[in-house]
Amino acid sequence: MVQKTFIASLLLATTLGLRRAAAPAIGQPAPDFTITDTRGKTQHLADYRGKWVVLEWFSHACPYTIKQYATGNMQRLQRTYTGQGVVWLSIVSSAPGREGFTTASKANALATEKGAVPSALIRDTAGTVGHLYDARNTPQLFVISPTGLLAYAGAIDDKRTADTADVPKAHNYVAAALDAAIAGKPIVVQLTQPYGCTIQYAEQ
Repeated sequence: MVQKTFIASLLLATTLGLRRAAAPAIGQPAPDFTITDTRGKTQHLADYRGKWVVLEWFSHACPYTIKQYATGNMQRLQRTYTGQGVVWLSIVSSAPGREGFTTASKANALATEKGAVPSALIRDTAGTVGHLYDARNTPQLFVISPTGLLAYAGAIDDKRTADTADVPKAHNYVAAALDAAIAGKPIVVQLTQPYGCTIQYAEQ
């Protein structure tokens, strides 16, 4: 019995390791995906070629996500950049029974309550998209170029706390990346270490 348990654990660890090894690299094609959003619309990443795309992993229950939404910072980013033609996809990968999991209707209600304005809200309950991007934290963000290449990946900013007072003092990596990209300039910081709550995948 002990041996079977050990083998099962080893297989699980190996599977997770393989998934994480497939994480996309900066300058390489962003993994394509097709998934239904909370409004019942199919979201196919390849359909957004020609546009800048932001993938935002979040959890309504995470203090680090709450920090960004309670201050209105994430909503400002969504409003500013979707207003410039950027596609913003907010994704929650919490599995059923895990922290952050919600129904589609509840997710929509929470988004409305917070004043969130992403292009679409996605429940990745099987963790398929999350594992494609090796998303581990909330919030964690990715910026994808109009040619489908990964242009930025990592933290939202350089203040690795859940303190709302830190938001105005933070250097926002995502805003800096989008501002530079939209202006046709190089993105100076393309990769950072994400911080926040651990995404609650089914395997955990």
